[in-house]
Amino acid sequence: MMTRTFACVTLIALLCISGYGQSNGAPLAFEIADVHSSPHTTYPYVNGGVFCCGRYVLRQATMVDLISAAYGLDASNVQGGPSWLEWDRFDVIAKVPSTTTPEMAGLMLRSLLADRFKLAVHTGSKPMQAFVLSTGTDKPKLKESDGTGNAGCQSQPPQQNLPPGTISYIAFSCHNTSMETLAHNLHDWAGGYLTSPVVDATGLKGSWDFDLKWTGKGQIAKAGADGISIFDAVGKQLGLKLELQTASQPVLIVDSVDRKPTANPPDLEKNLPAPPPAQFEVAVIKPSKPEEKAYGKISGDQVDMRGLTLKILIATAWDLDQNDDEELVGAPKWLDSDRFDVLAKVPIDALGLSVPNSPPIDEQVWRRMLRAILMDRFKMQVHTEDRPVTAYTLMAVNPKLRKADALSRTRCAEGPGPDGKDPRIANPVLNKLISCQNMTMVQIGDELQHIAEGYIYSPVLDATGIAGSWDFTLSFSSSNLIKGGGVMSGGLPAGDANTAQEPNGAISLFDAVSKQLGLKLEKQKRPEPVLVIDHIEEMPTEN
Repeated sequence: MMTRTFACVTLIALLCISGYGQSNGAPLAFEIADVHSSPHTTYPYVNGGVFCCGRYVLRQATMVDLISAAYGLDASNVQGGPSWLEWDRFDVIAKVPSTTTPEMAGLMLRSLLADRFKLAVHTGSKPMQAFVLSTGTDKPKLKESDGTGNAGCQSQPPQQNLPPGTISYIAFSCHNTSMETLAHNLHDWAGGYLTSPVVDATGLKGSWDFDLKWTGKGQIAKAGADGISIFDAVGKQLGLKLELQTASQPVLIVDSVDRKPTANPPDLEKNLPAPPPAQFEVAVIKPSKPEEKAYGKISGDQVDMRGLTLKILIATAWDLDQNDDEELVGAPKWLDSDRFDVLAKVPIDALGLSVPNSPPIDEQVWRRMLRAILMDRFKMQVHTEDRPVTAYTLMAVNPKLRKADALSRTRCAEGPGPDGKDPRIANPVLNKLISCQNMTMVQIGDELQHIAEGYIYSPVLDATGIAGSWDFTLSFSSSNLIKGGGVMSGGLPAGDANTAQEPNGAISLFDAVSKQLGLKLEKQKRPEPVLVIDHIEEMPTEN
């Protein structure tokens, strides 16, 4: 019975795409749109889905992300298409009427994909896995909402004054929230546990108030008896069940799509000018209390960041890696020790109506606002220049890679490869398991920077001389587990770059690449952009 419900729920979600973006016989479309390849970033992820001040913004989106946003589908329900569908990334910035709704924006995005990328799709079905949210034998532990106040879920700050070494819970408090929204949120919140879509099969209508807290997947082993998985949390705290099931699901199949979009209109800058610089309406910056835990969130027009070093705040504002000492030059020692709280209000004209589960403000706008307030209050003077930094080149020694199926999608994902083996079960200290398919050596070098936080901070160059595309699985330990957590600037472990296995069973990225892939990461110095601090005050000006 549950499997049938699961399939029906998914079918209802897909029925709305049959018109392929038609509204009264004519497709809705953006007035004008800027579509371009996304700029390089160390940790790329799709963000946006925000429309404000006459603009719709979606950044760092793969073609699968774009289709998913346009048709309101989970990315896993987008099937077929060429190999680059989950690799190439695009930014979409479009002009929209002030009366645009999230549903209208989705229809406009469908039209853009058909026009600029020549996307053609059709519906089908496929047996797929999903986590099904359902009611148990007992009554759900949910409070029916009275319908007043803002709807949504807010992350809760970490508990203060915990004993050293205590693992904090991930916690959310939800108000006026439907079960369908909860299912969508669970997939976003607990992706380490929930690697397949989550669908609502509770049959519970209306909206509900509830609290939910659990231990992150990466911390559950360390937490021991105090840890609680997302599955146990949903069962014990909400009185619901979350189970993995397989059933035939409707899917959207990509028939054809162009890799390069058609050119932007020649009058783009005139008809889609950049918005004026946004600034916080009001901002309070003050030293943190000694016991304050690091925390940050944006809720509506309120920004609440606590217990953060100025180095972290600067890294956030300029999109730097906070662990890379070479990316920030001229930083005084206190930058990594003095901690501050930032409480700010975002002006209404900088906020937009977001599609479900997206932030209320464009990420780039938010970073620029934070950058402006830090420069003003700490009297910062900075500039960017190229300087030699620690970098790596990928060399071939005795390659141990599997030839790829040329028709498979180029991608990397957390979890086991085709053999299903998961070394994390026997040895939790091997907490990083990455499976990749249909990747060239250049793409492997690029991906190493994305998956190896704390090891590698600059793009990896390919010098293997190996042609073709390959599959591989890489198992290693996160950088904080090497040499007691000591990782030096530039991504080097505290010892030699190719250290032996640690006494705790940890394996560095460098050893994993050598032993498991038969490749070598050779350290070099190469010019890369860095942020240079010319002047900064230790204390902010008065609020």
